[in-house]
Amino acid sequence: MALFIFRGRDRRGALVTGQREADGPEAVASQLLTVGITPVEIHARAPEPAWWVALKKAWPGRHITLDDLILFSRQMHALTRAGVPINQGLDSLAQSTRVGALKEALRSLMGSLEEGRDLASAMQRCPDVFPPIYASIIRVGENSGRLEESFLQLHAYLQRDKTTRNQLKSALRYPAIVVIAIAVAIGIITVKVIPAFARVYAQFHGELPLPTRIILAISDFASHYWLLVLALIVISTLAARIYIRTESGRYRFDALKLKIPVLGPVALRGGLARFARAFAMSFRSGVPVVQAMGLIAQSVGNEYLGERILAMRTGIERGESLSRTAETVGLFTPLVIQMLRVGDETGAADDMLDEVATYYEEEVDYDVRNMGALIEPILIVALGFMVLILALGVFLPMWDLIQVIQH
Repeated sequence: MALFIFRGRDRRGALVTGQREADGPEAVASQLLTVGITPVEIHARAPEPAWWVALKKAWPGRHITLDDLILFSRQMHALTRAGVPINQGLDSLAQSTRVGALKEALRSLMGSLEEGRDLASAMQRCPDVFPPIYASIIRVGENSGRLEESFLQLHAYLQRDKTTRNQLKSALRYPAIVVIAIAVAIGIITVKVIPAFARVYAQFHGELPLPTRIILAISDFASHYWLLVLALIVISTLAARIYIRTESGRYRFDALKLKIPVLGPVALRGGLARFARAFAMSFRSGVPVVQAMGLIAQSVGNEYLGERILAMRTGIERGESLSRTAETVGLFTPLVIQMLRVGDETGAADDMLDEVATYYEEEVDYDVRNMGALIEPILIVALGFMVLILALGVFLPMWDLIQVIQH
């Protein structure tokens, strides 16, 4: 297939330009007429050099981010609201985007639409770009004739999801920086500082205290076998990453993250906020509850939470109410359970779920703003313990030497 550049007129007579891949000019003309564009000029684009094609395949550009998906949703809402044909709108976005992966995804959507598929089915063929819940909401919009509203709802949902993720990242950034700084300081002390004290102690040929001997042994090993230590760290990190990518490893790692003191509850509330917000959007859009539960379980971002959500789906399939299933899984607070119970009784479950999401988002925001005050005591105790060990190991022999000199 070759790449062709075209100029044409849409149904309103506006000039349309773009490019299409096809077997020949006739195939391009047929594609354009299918989407309501009358071709005026079609000519083949000069082929790109082989080295440039190979380079683009090896490095297609940065990956699609949540920001890209948010912008795409907003642009598609504007285009569909203005009455622009889907294929023509996708073609315009493909020409304007600088993200290689998104450009390829949009071209894939255009190809699927030209083959007769609907937009939701086309998105399901690109699961790495469009999450399952995204395609499901689009399907509801297509079936109900409110596609522009679906894109607007997705834009609002993704925007809130981004805010929650940024809050969680902010919560983890401060302790991560402190832990890395402590690790670097310990490494420098172990490799550079303690060996200098060891040379001083060796001149007196006296028996050193046990803490000092332990610290000197660790320092000596790290100084002489630092390459081995570095290799062990790298191998352990790679092995852990490989294990986490397995089904059981991912589940255990996600469950462990929620049990970390201080940080775990924040991550849990953030995940529950994403679940409630996505469920409210799906419920309001008309996605069946059981189907929505399965889609949200895949897109909540935590395998442990996903399994609990699937447990809720099982309860709903048995005919239990939303509040009852939420109470059974043991993730929600009594206040949230009561809010869901009100939603079941009044038939306004989507509004109550929005309230639940707002509640958890405010909790996460409060925890993030007070994260320093929550973590500082733990860091102070850890630093104090390390300073005590180093002080005992380094200064006890010096104290003994001072005692010997005074006598």
